[in-house]
Amino acid sequence: MAKTLEILFHETLKDIYYAENQILKALPKMAEAANSEDLKAAFEKHHAETQGQIDRLEQVFEIIGEEPTGKKCDAIEGILAEGEEIMNEFEGEPALDAGLASAAQAVEHYEIARYGTLAKWAEQLDMTDVQALLEATLEEEEATDEALSALAEGRLNEFAVAA
Repeated sequence: MAKTLEILFHETLKDIYYAENQILKALPKMAEAANSEDLKAAFEKHHAETQGQIDRLEQVFEIIGEEPTGKKCDAIEGILAEGEEIMNEFEGEPALDAGLASAAQAVEHYEIARYGTLAKWAEQLDMTDVQALLEATLEEEEATDEALSALAEGRLNEFAVAA
């Protein structure tokens, strides 16, 4: 069987589904570790958004006639492991929140890359409904990235430097 764009789309969809479920588990730990109330709130807000994003992915699976299943994603495993490392190594330190924001942005950038690609592939595969769902999630991920940047540049990085 030829390895088509449709097959690649399905495999990448399984990858991001796995990633979102791992992120859903990691966000409460990050919120608990954060010192900044604003950062905690951002992680809690994104936890709720992530559940909605998983729900959207399940709609995508339904539209394409597949069961929602994940495929282990080594990339997200590595990014989340780096976040765990920051939590462990910087616990109680002034730079913890700056590190957590940075780790969260690495996750967001991965998600932005995946959703952007999947949305374009959905467009090329004439999956208009799927494309709309993926683009909605892409917009949320971009907004979260911008919010994390504003937090980091506004206070978190300054606090880490001043201490």
